[in-house]
Amino acid sequence: MATPRLSDLENEAWQGFLYAHDRIWREIEAGIAPLGVSMAEYSVLSLLGRAGRSGMRMSELARDRLMSTGGFTRLADRLERRGLIERQRAAGDGRGYVAVLTPDGRNLLRKAWKQQHADVRRLFLDRLDDDDLHALTRIWSRLGPESDEGASRR
Repeated sequence: MATPRLSDLENEAWQGFLYAHDRIWREIEAGIAPLGVSMAEYSVLSLLGRAGRSGMRMSELARDRLMSTGGFTRLADRLERRGLIERQRAAGDGRGYVAVLTPDGRNLLRKAWKQQHADVRRLFLDRLDDDDLHALTRIWSRLGPESDEGASRR
C-alpha cells in the first residue's frame, strides 16, 4: 500500500512555513530572554496587557494559550511568585478568578513589547508588502479554528 505524499508545491509551502516559524520564533525568544521572560510567560503577559486593567479570567487565559488548566495554573503561579501578575476573585462570581498585571508586570511587558515588536518588524513585517500581508491575513483566517473552510478547500 502506497503512502500518500505531499506534492512538491505542498511540501515546499509546508516546509517553508515550518522553517520561517521556527527561525522567527527562536530569534524573538532570544530577543526577550535578557528580560528574564520565556515566550510562554510573555504570551500570558501580552494577553493581560491587551485585556487592560480589568484583566482576564484564568479559564480564558488558559483557553487562549491553548494550555491545559493545570499547565496554565503552574505558569500563572510562576508569574505570581515573580510579582508580575496577581489573581483576584472575579466580580459577581465567587468561584472564578481573574488575573491582572501588577505594576512590575506592566513595566516588564512594555519592555518586552518594544523588543518583540522591533523583532517582528525586522524578521517578518519589513520583508512583506501590503499585498503579502493581506494574503497572509486571508490565509490565517482560513486556517483558524472557527473556520472549517480550510479542510474542505482544494
